[in-house]
Amino acid sequence: MTNRIILSVVSLWIITSFIPIQDKPTLYLIGDSTVKNGSGQGADKLWGWGSILADYLDTSQVRVVNKAIGGRSSRTFITEGRWKSVHDNLQPGDIVLIQFGHNDGGAINDDFRARGTIKGNGEEFMEIDNLLTKRREVVKSYGWYLRKYIADTKAKGATPIVCSLVARNQWDGNKVKRSDYAKWAEEAAKQEGAYFINLHELVAEKYEKLGQGYVTDSLFLEDHTHTNRKGATINAQIVALALSLLQDESIPSLVK
Repeated sequence: MTNRIILSVVSLWIITSFIPIQDKPTLYLIGDSTVKNGSGQGADKLWGWGSILADYLDTSQVRVVNKAIGGRSSRTFITEGRWKSVHDNLQPGDIVLIQFGHNDGGAINDDFRARGTIKGNGEEFMEIDNLLTKRREVVKSYGWYLRKYIADTKAKGATPIVCSLVARNQWDGNKVKRSDYAKWAEEAAKQEGAYFINLHELVAEKYEKLGQGYVTDSLFLEDHTHTNRKGATINAQIVALALSLLQDESIPSLVK
């Protein structure tokens, strides 16, 4: 009898020793080059805010994994299998921060990138023979893809947070131009009951306070979309502050 108990205890120890224990939740970032530019190390002096965000979070409480990649839209991040690789690893208690929109306005079907989505947040779809992938594909709306990320994340017991796309350095007088994609992102988040950070508006307001001259000369290098490290730091600080205001029972204390 004693030997059986010892064997049972040893067997239990062997089994549990190989079960991974999550000591803290993972915050996954998914998005485009404004979240992670290139390798995320600033080799070209261009930075996404996701590469800076961990500096403003309490990494003893959360693990930050930046899975964003340049050039992707809400559609192609899925069709290339990148979302599956994140989704397969999601654990209850994890968080997914979602920011797409900059590349969703591109061509829906061409032999170059074929990454566009149908504008809006509806249920429209378009069947295409993809000139790039040589495959039949059903293309949905921008909002539909965001709602899929939200639903998939919730199904794994994780928490989705939608960010509207970070504002570009585009101006109309002394005001930063706003994008309809921010509105559609908010609609999708509300429809699926997800947290929402209006990063587009928050960044636009910050740029307006700093002024067009400073923003253009000090935060952007080559174009109106990609920031240098200083610009990415400003945007990461905005995201961190917004996360601190979202904290409740579903989102642990993340910010230092």
